[in-house]
Amino acid sequence: MKHRIGFNRLGRNVSHRQALYRSMATALFKYERIRTTKPKAKEIRRVAEKMISRARTDSVHNRRTVGKRIKDQAILAKLFTDIAPRFKDRPGGYTRILKLGQRYGDASEMVLLELVERAEPAPRRRKKETAKAEAEPGKGKAEPKEAPEAKPAKAKKSDGTDKGGAAETKGRGTARSAAAAESPRTEATGKKKSKARAAADTASPGDTGGDAVKADDGLKAGAAMSGEPAGTVEQAAASAEPVEDAAGQETQAPVAESSEDK
Repeated sequence: MKHRIGFNRLGRNVSHRQALYRSMATALFKYERIRTTKPKAKEIRRVAEKMISRARTDSVHNRRTVGKRIKDQAILAKLFTDIAPRFKDRPGGYTRILKLGQRYGDASEMVLLELVERAEPAPRRRKKETAKAEAEPGKGKAEPKEAPEAKPAKAKKSDGTDKGGAAETKGRGTARSAAAAESPRTEATGKKKSKARAAADTASPGDTGGDAVKADDGLKAGAAMSGEPAGTVEQAAASAEPVEDAAGQETQAPVAESSEDK
């Protein structure tokens, strides 16, 4: 017979059972209420109440002793600073077990293991109250946030592959082709002018006289059309005598314009 056995092995070896104690005790101190089976709840209650009794006296030794089981530093601090002071005047009996009935499937008896003095949970809102709060103007609605200012787009470098670079290259090619098309005409016009100048330089003095006679005839014809006397026209023609320029060539002096032509 198994006499003087003071705990339930829970069908686990030592290491597995100790890990179960650590995890469930940590969950109890974190949420202050857990749902489990009745045999587990009885074993966890023994472990948890011993920890709370030791945490009532806050010291380095007690923290290190409890810290062997509670590895989470935040939960360990909560146990010494929040949970243990609630039971400072209570001599034991820090937890309670509430029966929930049998579990569906294996019919295990389920219970709630919770602290006797728990922190008051935040009140839950019903669906109707939430709907009313949302329906009322100015309540339950967050203020609309201002849209962030749009940042100016960065200018992209034109590497000749974009549309702008292609259009610019096309424009340059068109200008070059137009200049190439006009260049033959310009050269032809320049050649004609140079030939005319050469012909004028090599002209003989007799040709100059013939030109002067033609100029006199033209002046007389213009005077007849304008109604001026022939003497005035002859004087103007006489005054237009050829004058030698600095190069030794004869040039005709400018003809004075009549008052009517002005």
